[in-house]
Amino acid sequence: MVLVKTVPTTPGQRFLIKNKVEITRKPSERKLTFGWHRSKGRNCYGRLTSRHRGGGHKRLYRLIDFRRNKLSIPAVVEAIEYDPNRSANLALLKYADGEKAYILAPDGLNVGDSVVSLDKPVSNYKIGMSFPLSCIPTAMKIHAVEMIPGKGAQLARTAGASLEIVGFEGNYASVRMPSGEIRLIDVRCRATIGRVGNVEHQNIVMGKAGRARWNGRRPSVRGDAMNPIDHPMGGGQTGGGNHPVSPWGQLAKGYITRKRTNATDKFILIRRNGKKVKKG
Repeated sequence: MVLVKTVPTTPGQRFLIKNKVEITRKPSERKLTFGWHRSKGRNCYGRLTSRHRGGGHKRLYRLIDFRRNKLSIPAVVEAIEYDPNRSANLALLKYADGEKAYILAPDGLNVGDSVVSLDKPVSNYKIGMSFPLSCIPTAMKIHAVEMIPGKGAQLARTAGASLEIVGFEGNYASVRMPSGEIRLIDVRCRATIGRVGNVEHQNIVMGKAGRARWNGRRPSVRGDAMNPIDHPMGGGQTGGGNHPVSPWGQLAKGYITRKRTNATDKFILIRRNGKKVKKG
C-alpha cells in the first residue's frame, strides 16, 4: 500500500492524496449485501441529533462475519474488496463446504491464502486465523476482538488497528488498547491474528470539500466565526477569552461527559492517561 499524489489536471486534484490499495476488481458478493437506510444524523422521530451529517453516495451494506464461529473448516481468500461503510477493506472467504463470508482484511493477507478458526493453540500462527484469547500467545498483535463471548468482534476494527495481549489473570486476559488503556477481557472471547489492513487510510487527503460530501459529511462552521446570537463563542475578536463550548454551552475540550456507571469499568486496569484504577 502506497500513497499516491495525483497529477493536478483539475483544481480539485491539486491537494488530493489517495491510498493505492491492491483490491480485486469484482462486484461485491450479492448474497452478502443488502441496501440500508442511513439515519443522516436523525433519530427515530426525524429530529437532528448529530450535526454535519447527510447526503452522500448510495451504499450497499456488506454482511461481515464478526463471530468467526465456523470452526475447523479451512477457507481460501477469494478477493480483497473495498467497503464504503468502513475504513478497513474486506476479505471474501470461501470455505471448504462452499459457504462464503466477509471478514475484515488483515494487513498482509492476500488472495489465495488460507485461514481457519480454531479452538486450540497451534505451533504456527498465521495472519487471519481466529482463536479464543486463551489460545493466543502474549505480545502478539490481534484485532477484531470480542468483549463478550459469542457476541462478535467489537474492538480493533478500524484500518490499521491492533491490540496486544499483555498477560493472563485467571479467566481474563490483560489486553493493551491502541489508546494505552489496559483492560481485562474474558479468555473465551475470540480474536483474529494480525492487525487490520489498509494502514495508510489515515494519511489520505480529501483535496476538496466535494469528496467529503460524497462521504456524507456536511459543512461545519467554527463557532467564533458566527454572531453572538448564534453561538456562545461568536462575535469575532470581541467574543474571545472564554473556554471552548458547544452551541448549547457544553464544554468542548477536556470536560468528561461519559457517566462512570458503565458495568465494564471494573475491567479497566490502567486508563489511557496512564493512571491505575483504584479498586474498591
